[in-house]
Amino acid sequence: MVVITLGYLAAAASMASFAPQAWKIIRSRETKDISAGMYGLTVAAFALWLAYGVLQRQWPLVLSNGVCLLLSGFILVMTLLPRSQKEKVADALTAAEPPQPR
Repeated sequence: MVVITLGYLAAAASMASFAPQAWKIIRSRETKDISAGMYGLTVAAFALWLAYGVLQRQWPLVLSNGVCLLLSGFILVMTLLPRSQKEKVADALTAAEPPQPR
């Protein structure tokens, strides 16, 4: 039981760890200090873990790595996009909230 709980806690922490960075990018529209190389490797690692989980039919691995792949992929894409495109994506994702001062 302890091992299963530890696994779920680790998965939750991994998934949650990318959310603050993604939200910061959406709010600030700034990615100049983010390493595209590091996020490229991170995305590749999550894609490989996701494939491994699918092949092993380990659905907790699939779920947690799928969520991490989406979040880290979003951060990578936002890092690579030109400023005008970042603005459009961020505006679309924050359409329901009042504009933030820049």
